[in-house]
Amino acid sequence: MNKQLNNKTSLNPENNFFQEVITIVKSSQQQLLRTVNQTLVMTNYEIGRKIVEEEQKGNERAEYGKYLIQLLSNRLTQEFGKGFSIRNLEQMRRFYQVFTIPQTLSAELENSKSESLPRIFDIKQKTQTLTAQFKLSWSHYIFLSSMDDKLERNFYEIESIKHNWSVRELKRQYNSALFTRLSLSRNKDEVLKLAQEGQIIEKPKDLIKDPYILEFLGLAEKAQYSEEELETEIIDKLEAFLMELGHGFTFVARQKRISFDEKHFYIDLVFYNRILKCFVLIDLKIGELKHQDLGQMQMYVNYYDREMRLEDENKTIGIILCQNKSDLLVEYSLPEENDQIFASKYKTVLPTVEEFKKIIS
Repeated sequence: MNKQLNNKTSLNPENNFFQEVITIVKSSQQQLLRTVNQTLVMTNYEIGRKIVEEEQKGNERAEYGKYLIQLLSNRLTQEFGKGFSIRNLEQMRRFYQVFTIPQTLSAELENSKSESLPRIFDIKQKTQTLTAQFKLSWSHYIFLSSMDDKLERNFYEIESIKHNWSVRELKRQYNSALFTRLSLSRNKDEVLKLAQEGQIIEKPKDLIKDPYILEFLGLAEKAQYSEEELETEIIDKLEAFLMELGHGFTFVARQKRISFDEKHFYIDLVFYNRILKCFVLIDLKIGELKHQDLGQMQMYVNYYDREMRLEDENKTIGIILCQNKSDLLVEYSLPEENDQIFASKYKTVLPTVEEFKKIIS
């Protein structure tokens, strides 16, 4: 009887029933996890609030605070077990202080110890994360709370939510100084907008970073490798490279051949950006950028604009990734109103703090 029933069920073409029920269960489990996570974050936030309020009642706050957290840790551990060490309670206090106490952004920047971030002045607006809006995991907020600069912290929180970054990806983007690299070509108002809204792509320049950090390729900075080897490593680690490129990129082709006058040319990498609705051509160069490289990219861009681009698509963008470049050479080799061709350095190892200072100086 059971065998006959199983046979009939499996042969029924309309039997999406089982998969639909499975989907419902999975969806409810995910919703439950989100609810548990938000409850945990809010619980830790409230514990942090109570610690701060109690500390403020003491005359000698530093001494009193240390004594208070020690006693609280002992009591909570006795009552509930693990999870309430002194370190954990200090993180809860920091979390509440960072995400609740409003401060002027100008004061935040003035007091920032990070010399690698752009300086912004005369910003009067106060910002404050709404506690009801916490959407990340507790591990995310522990890491975000370690950032001293408010603009930077806001940016990484927004980007983590928008693009569902794992904690690992958040740390990778932070360690590669994504916010700093995106901020370099922006004025103070644009940097403030970047911190409040995350990365908004409205024009080709919004896509560009300088430098690009390709430490995930596993290539030593001074190793002898060819452009073909660099390209191969990028293709092998395409998902990580797409993440470094930014939002909206899809892979189209490698070594794309274009031909005219019985001559063949090969574009290293071709992508399409769904946000700007345009092709993005990338050429990889080992060593110093030459003016011939810019001319070659101009030819590639012109070809795509005239032969490949559809009427409802925007103009093609060309990016040359090189180990070194002269900004003056780029400036005088390209038109004054250029908004299609860009040259950026790339680093195959994560730069040190000192190296980042030199990059942005």
